[in-house]
Amino acid sequence: MKPIRLMSGFFTVGGWTLMSRVLGFVRDAMILAFLGTGPLYQAYVVAFRLPNMFRRFFAEGAFNMAFVPMFSKRLEGDENPEGFASEAFAGLASILIVLTLLAMAFMPWLIYALASGFAGQEQFGLSVEFGRIAFPYILFISLAALLSGMLNASGRFAAAAAAPVLLNFLLIGAMGAASWVGGDVARALIWAIPVAGVAQMALLWVAVRRAGFTIRIKRPRLTPDMRRLIRVAVPAAMAGGVVQINLLVGQQVASYFDKAVGWLFAADRLYQMPLGVVGIAVGVVLLPDLSRRLKARDDTGARNALSRAAEISLALTIPSAVALVIIPLPLVSVLFERGAATADDTAAIALAVAIYGLGLPAFVLQKILQPLFFAREDTRRPFHYALVSMIVNAGLAIGLAPVIGWIAPAIATTLAAWVMVALLRTGTRSFGEVATFDTRLRRRIWRMVLASAIMGFVLWITTAMLNPFLGIPWWRGLALAVLVGTGALAYGLAGQALGAFRMAELKAAFRRS
Repeated sequence: MKPIRLMSGFFTVGGWTLMSRVLGFVRDAMILAFLGTGPLYQAYVVAFRLPNMFRRFFAEGAFNMAFVPMFSKRLEGDENPEGFASEAFAGLASILIVLTLLAMAFMPWLIYALASGFAGQEQFGLSVEFGRIAFPYILFISLAALLSGMLNASGRFAAAAAAPVLLNFLLIGAMGAASWVGGDVARALIWAIPVAGVAQMALLWVAVRRAGFTIRIKRPRLTPDMRRLIRVAVPAAMAGGVVQINLLVGQQVASYFDKAVGWLFAADRLYQMPLGVVGIAVGVVLLPDLSRRLKARDDTGARNALSRAAEISLALTIPSAVALVIIPLPLVSVLFERGAATADDTAAIALAVAIYGLGLPAFVLQKILQPLFFAREDTRRPFHYALVSMIVNAGLAIGLAPVIGWIAPAIATTLAAWVMVALLRTGTRSFGEVATFDTRLRRRIWRMVLASAIMGFVLWITTAMLNPFLGIPWWRGLALAVLVGTGALAYGLAGQALGAFRMAELKAAFRRS
């Protein structure tokens, strides 16, 4: 895969992910407006997070981190990639069907494990009801993730990146329709989740067929290829399990504070915007690219791909992190404060957003460094690093909660993310020159930081000037657009002047992508 193919893939995934995140904001704003941050909203958060937690554990975490490099290498060497994918599809489907049936039967215990602070309250029963409706989503979306991995490995990124747009579109439509006819908005929202899973899987199934691949439905068998996949996937599953335990610990702690589960979830959605557009996009494109380059023994190309991925990621992530720290209140107020969502909710969510913003570069750097391990089918060391990160996260979240309250999980998540980055960076030293950033990137990083600091100062001044308009209905959206546009312009001009990036390079990348 040529370097420009990497950039093309990044812009494709990033563009679709940006659209998904924008629709996600519309979705979350509607949910908060209709449900507020009370029992229905907190039950929705737990129920929606439950299948997504297992999805990241089985599909995006364990399974795809093992499957994509193996499939990419078979595709590169023309070693029956379709047969391998069909076997993997059958095995994953059988595991997920059993998991779904067990989860629905034992849902009250799962909810207790996720949010024991809900016990004896209205939101506990609602969480059980909503969880049973939403959980089958994991079956369809995890199989869709496997299909996405096939497309990504073959350099086709559009359909896989567009699938989340379909989820948000259907959820928005369900809420809008329920409100229009005077129905139950909360239950329309929950029922739309598994429907969206079926739609996403259907979209990707068609895309895989159009890409020339055929998935054959067969009985699962423990072939030598599947044994090898399991050997690689199990440590990745354990690493994914550690990440999900971090989320579980944070939610458990938050469930003992009124409305905290909802506040942290809303903040998570906001910082996921740049993380999804930048970090996930680069991670999705970089893993198959590195796998194929390593298969071809193209070490120089692999190093260049890693450096360019890090360069574009940090050029976008560092200013995003600064913006989340400097202007969280205007962002949260304009995006979420309406209907049943109050000014107190805005203040709490904004605090969490600022803390998550401090960890944003770490979350993105993880997406860049982990493919170096996964491309070599090395999933054991990332698991060991994730285990250390889990201990740090749990110790801080539980230990700080009695002292500083509900915000402890956000602080713990951010600090644990930086610990994980430090461990990953240390581990990549064994890979030699391939895992080192080139001179061009090392020269530009400090310039990106300085340009972002200048942007932060401009945002601070502009916020003070626009503050009266940010509180006026109908005008606050325009004021926020002016604020964000001013920050983007300041960063672009400062970055160009300092040499943090070259506009000509970006224009060329866009033209060729």
